[in-house]
Amino acid sequence: MFSLQTIFGKGDKFYGLLEQSAEAAHESAKALQALVTQADHAPVMAAFAATRAREKALAAQISEELVNTFVTALDREDIEALNSALYKIPKTVEKFAERYEIVAVRLQGVDFGQRALVLERSTEVVSEMIGELRRGLRIDPVKKLQDRLQTLESEGDRMLLAPYRTLYVEGNDAMKAMLAKDLFELLEKAIDKCRDVGNIVYSIVLKNS
Repeated sequence: MFSLQTIFGKGDKFYGLLEQSAEAAHESAKALQALVTQADHAPVMAAFAATRAREKALAAQISEELVNTFVTALDREDIEALNSALYKIPKTVEKFAERYEIVAVRLQGVDFGQRALVLERSTEVVSEMIGELRRGLRIDPVKKLQDRLQTLESEGDRMLLAPYRTLYVEGNDAMKAMLAKDLFELLEKAIDKCRDVGNIVYSIVLKNS
């Protein structure tokens, strides 16, 4: 016979799984930063593959646990929303990595490093926000983290002005400009996915405050 404490304890496992998923997203962003700043891409691509496999396994485990668990620490729809949003961060990063690996030679002189650093910092904030869920759904610290995400997103947008001016106004290689634009937009999309996770966490905190 199970006690109530045992039943509710099973719900707590979702905090750990979501934290692992957020950390996997952060690891993928760190690998991307290495990809665009290091000459040897082989070990970096291997890191992407390992991180992506771990993220897929975690997403599947969370979905399975939702089916098998009677009581959850958070509302089921909130866990599902977070699981989906977190999954999309490394998925988008992987798309960038695959395309960058193919066209990197054509993009010499294009700086993706600063924008990738913004993404890495954004995933770090996401990890902190996910960690706040098990600490009592406190509004003030989550709001501060949400504000940091918004600031990082705005900073990333500002960073695009200089490379776009160089590529479109000062440059004469249309193919290079098109390839760079595609990759910059993927980075922007990945940062937007971080914002989506932050919005979900903030809404959960507001709902339960």
